[in-house]
Amino acid sequence: MMTFLFSRVPSLLLLLSATTSSIQAFSPTNLQQHHHQCRRHSSQTTTSPSSTQRQQRTQTTLQMSDFDFPSAMPEKPTLSPEDKLRESATTFIADITARLGKGVEEPPELEALRVVRDGEGSDVKVLALKIYELMIEQGMKYDVDANTGVLTPTQFDIKNNLDVPEVKAEFNHLYKYGMELIRRGMIDVEVAKDVVKTRLIERTGLTPEEFDEWLGY
Repeated sequence: MMTFLFSRVPSLLLLLSATTSSIQAFSPTNLQQHHHQCRRHSSQTTTSPSSTQRQQRTQTTLQMSDFDFPSAMPEKPTLSPEDKLRESATTFIADITARLGKGVEEPPELEALRVVRDGEGSDVKVLALKIYELMIEQGMKYDVDANTGVLTPTQFDIKNNLDVPEVKAEFNHLYKYGMELIRRGMIDVEVAKDVVKTRLIERTGLTPEEFDEWLGY
């Protein structure tokens, strides 16, 4: 089953255009893990130590936190918003590259992200935009192996499967991701509207109004 993406251009994007906050680092890989990986959950039964055992352990075991040694390691330098995004971009690039199936071509958005990541003049908005575009294309163009996470080209017909709940959920997920970028001031409203129209709405075959209604807005 492939993964998908986004929603409503006019009203919600305009509503959030005036709402921005301080720029924070984000990890696209973490934000999309539950959409691009199948997790297996298993319950394990463990035996809790008795209160006497816990008390004995407390009395006889020393922890590093028991000592007040000054750290010999220098503090990590504070990263700029651009540097934080570059770190996120590097992680995302490595993740996609490692998971592409044998012989599968990279999406052009991957190289586009590399270019802006390595460009000295790339600011937060450019980096955020390229990360967002790659997220969308990963979901639209590839199937994800449930066991290995390997990405292979999809043959899924989006336009004829809009009634599938997972399709609608993924569009909504990526739409909300774009909304969060706007809220943080990391992408301009008009830029986001263009991405939604060309990379999401047009793939459904719906009009913007029908797209809104489909997602329940």
